[in-house]
Amino acid sequence: MTFTLLIGLVGATLAAAAGLPAAALIGSSIAVAGLALARLTTDVPPALRQLAFLLIGCSMGSGVTPEMLDQAARWPLSLLILAVTVVLIMLCCGWLLIRCFDQSLETAALSTSPGALAYALALATGGIGDARTIVVIQSVRLLLITTLLPFILGFLGQPSGPSGAATTAMSGLDLLLVLLPSLVLGLLLTRLRLPAAYLLAGLLISSIAHYLGLVQGRPPASILFFGFAITGTVVGARFSTIPLADLRRLFGASLLVLLLSVAISAGCAVPVARLLDVPYGQVFVAFAPGGVESMAAMAIALHYDPSYVAVHHLFRIFLLMALLPLLFKANQLRHQQNTTRDGSGGA
Repeated sequence: MTFTLLIGLVGATLAAAAGLPAAALIGSSIAVAGLALARLTTDVPPALRQLAFLLIGCSMGSGVTPEMLDQAARWPLSLLILAVTVVLIMLCCGWLLIRCFDQSLETAALSTSPGALAYALALATGGIGDARTIVVIQSVRLLLITTLLPFILGFLGQPSGPSGAATTAMSGLDLLLVLLPSLVLGLLLTRLRLPAAYLLAGLLISSIAHYLGLVQGRPPASILFFGFAITGTVVGARFSTIPLADLRRLFGASLLVLLLSVAISAGCAVPVARLLDVPYGQVFVAFAPGGVESMAAMAIALHYDPSYVAVHHLFRIFLLMALLPLLFKANQLRHQQNTTRDGSGGA
């Protein structure tokens, strides 16, 4: 455990020294993923993981102002296009896995559901789809999108956003005033089985506190660096449980799914950026098929509006939680109808 955290922090520090974008997130992800693929045990204590997500959530809420809420009135259009994007990704990538890699509809749907790794794994462990395939494709997607997204944005000529929101550091007292109620709310949301419970709790409490003027600024840069490094460590540590044989067998499929889903997200982000007059990079991060915690950290690191990004990724998770059971139910009914028809025909 201590060794894993040390490797994550070393990777984050080296990436920062190299001047990489979102250095703490990228450096820790790559370093710990390499450790995991070398078959060394990697683990992050749940309490430390939740603390990192709380810190990121608190930082996200630091930019909430009346002006930002006025802009949020235009977000439903963006969320609608995001819903279309999710359906397109699952249809196109699912078709690819079914036709070219001989996967079942259930496995294809859970493997290609963007940004819903925890929910997909929960369904897979319940007997829906091939859990090993789902783990590999989802984990490869998460690691590669986390580490490559800043470079993709740079290739597209999209600079980081302006670092104008809440650049002053919180005092220690203000940070405690936000973290303690966020922790309590996070525990409650976890009991309610809400996704990204601690990040959501930090976002809500920090947003209210900043909007009411009770606190100012965001967590100090050194503390945020630690939060980003832990988040990247969590991403990389997922590979410790993946057999190398499964990784070799499914890497090609994972890469194709990633490329296709990124291409669809990038294309769908274009009209949203133009219609809402917001930076394209910000929309791309919000639409990218990554996890909510890592993409929220990415938004903060690249100085995009983290509230916009977090709302879109949380919306996508809840959308998938509603769509996937309906899809599986419809597929089950279709199989039953086909079985009944075949049985009637045979009689």
